Amino acid sequence: MSATHAWRQFGDGPLSRITSRVYILLAVELLLLLTTLPGLLPLLLLGRDPSNLPLVALFLVPLGPAISAALYALRRQRPDLTDLRPAALFWRGYRANLSGVLRVWVPTLLWLTVLAVNLAYRGAIGLSGWWSVPLVLIGVGVTLCAANALVITSLFDFRTRDVLRLAVHFLVRTPGVTVGNALLLAAATGITAVFSEAVLAMLGSIAVLAFLRISDPMVDLIRREFTA
Repeated sequence: MSATHAWRQFGDGPLSRITSRVYILLAVELLLLLTTLPGLLPLLLLGRDPSNLPLVALFLVPLGPAISAALYALRRQRPDLTDLRPAALFWRGYRANLSGVLRVWVPTLLWLTVLAVNLAYRGAIGLSGWWSVPLVLIGVGVTLCAANALVITSLFDFRTRDVLRLAVHFLVRTPGVTVGNALLLAAATGITAVFSEAVLAMLGSIAVLAFLRISDPMVDLIRREFTA
């Protein structure tokens, strides 16, 4: 048996697959922390006051491209010890998707900031209490649509307007994805509220992997129906 064949057999074993997946997640986690650090550090120092909401949005700008690059790397990396290159895939995805992701991510942050400010200061601007419900629902809808758009932009090469159309379309077309993303969003919100943004950041690669797995049905349908 040749050394190459023996190595490939080792690389296909259960323990090797587990080891490779752990390595991939750790590598992606470090890169996520590195690329979000410019926003994460000042975000941790901010007080939880509504007046800081615009700054929160500003500090979250690096998060969109980082998540996109992580989605790209985790989707395309094979769990094979003979071909592990998550860092190269991460940076390839980061460069390739940066402009497209920002065209989706920045408007999403602006929308959510406006909604959050209106919620926080509804008494001062004369909004009745019942407005809280539709504003929250709109915020959740915008977030879930942005989640679909982020996955589509990260894994496919569509025009931004087509990305947004598909993102809205698959909110209804794949209800399992929509509900799964809503639960993931609720879990992330809970972790941040109970602990801090730092704890959520430390679980970043696991959260992105869960996000990717939840979105698999949508990704498979798009590949089958909208790509050659």
